[in-house]
Amino acid sequence: MLENENGRIGAVPALVRSTFLVNAVYGESAREHGLTTQQGQLLCVLMGQPYGMGELSAMLGLAKSSLTGLVDRTERNGLVRREADERDTRAVRVALTARGGRLARDFYTETCRRIEELLDRLDDADRDALARLLGRVVRDNDAPAVFLEPNE
Repeated sequence: MLENENGRIGAVPALVRSTFLVNAVYGESAREHGLTTQQGQLLCVLMGQPYGMGELSAMLGLAKSSLTGLVDRTERNGLVRREADERDTRAVRVALTARGGRLARDFYTETCRRIEELLDRLDDADRDALARLLGRVVRDNDAPAVFLEPNE
């Protein structure tokens, strides 16, 4: 049964099912921009600033070897570059190239628009309540800042 006897979905199934919805939108948008989902995540993270490999590994939840492969593939596509870390000469930071920055902004804008459409049937009060509650879940669980507010 998808809903309880009152026609309501519990918090856990609703979160899981909403994750599927958002992931589907994110994946479709990534494919249309010639990206994998993970490349889209990487580009969105790097929109704010360059990061070191260790920071990216933690933020994206990837093993260092997986992250290295992701960065290698994205670098070969001309979307990111490795640069020396000014604080640690043994380390590198990953930054967007000019082309990667343009693609990241386009991907980000389109993905935000599509995710926003998932909320079309909610009024302003419901949207505010959803944002407040999900924001609390995110903050309470130290979720990484892999996607910013659309206007940031």
